Amino acid sequence: MNSTGSPRRPRQPRRLVAEASALLIAAVVAFPLYWMVLSALRPAGEIESAESRPWTLAPTLDSFRRVLGQQEFGRYFLNSLVVACAVVIASGLIAFLAATAVTRFRFRFRTTLLIMFLIAQAVPVEALTIPLFFLMRDTGQLNTLGALILPHIAFSLPFAIWMLRGFVKAVPESLEEAAQLDGASRSRFLWRILFPLVLPGLVATSVFSFISTWNDFLFAKSFIISDTSRSTLPMALLVYFEPEEPDWGGVMAASTVMTIPVLVFFVLVQRRLVSGLGGAVKE
Repeated sequence: MNSTGSPRRPRQPRRLVAEASALLIAAVVAFPLYWMVLSALRPAGEIESAESRPWTLAPTLDSFRRVLGQQEFGRYFLNSLVVACAVVIASGLIAFLAATAVTRFRFRFRTTLLIMFLIAQAVPVEALTIPLFFLMRDTGQLNTLGALILPHIAFSLPFAIWMLRGFVKAVPESLEEAAQLDGASRSRFLWRILFPLVLPGLVATSVFSFISTWNDFLFAKSFIISDTSRSTLPMALLVYFEPEEPDWGGVMAASTVMTIPVLVFFVLVQRRLVSGLGGAVKE
């Protein structure tokens, strides 16, 4: 019986199967994260033991103390934060303006430009690493944070532009015409009306940009060669990979610390992320 006195309807079998499947998938996805945190909390003896158990009876924070006590860890963390934030902000603004241009304006080679965006997404990052290395060397960007920011902006833009194009297209043109009749300029309509409506899409694209930049190891390894003060957090993991005796507790603790900002970012944008992935703006 519910609060109104009417009997509750039994859940449909399909719904029960869907919920059970969702819980199973969530458990499978979350298990690597659980194992990472568990390994970071295990004492050295349990990590090196041949018997792996999904629990520990003697949790310890020694691995986290070693990681947070590393002299350059704070600098690596700050470098990663600067690079990720710069890529998210720059790629978001550029993608918003580009998506508005290819959606609202008719110009020559517009379709060709959109096809080029798709082709750019299909090119693997590894194939462009060496040409990008020579480009950064010739422009004097090696061993700088700019060598990490600029390539990530370039690789984030095609996906962001394609995704935001659908949000901009969903905003009716009659809304812009009404704003012009009320005396609003095009720039005022762009930032005061269109930008808030497209914001859920911007949040969704920013999540992908943030994750790919935050977890980047290839560019950080290729473009930061001699100046270790410009390294990012993924490079800090190499400190614990000793050839003869890797510090797996340190690796897992550092990986756990790296995961925390991503989780915080998700929590901050989760509401707009859901609406952005589902398409919040409709005509």
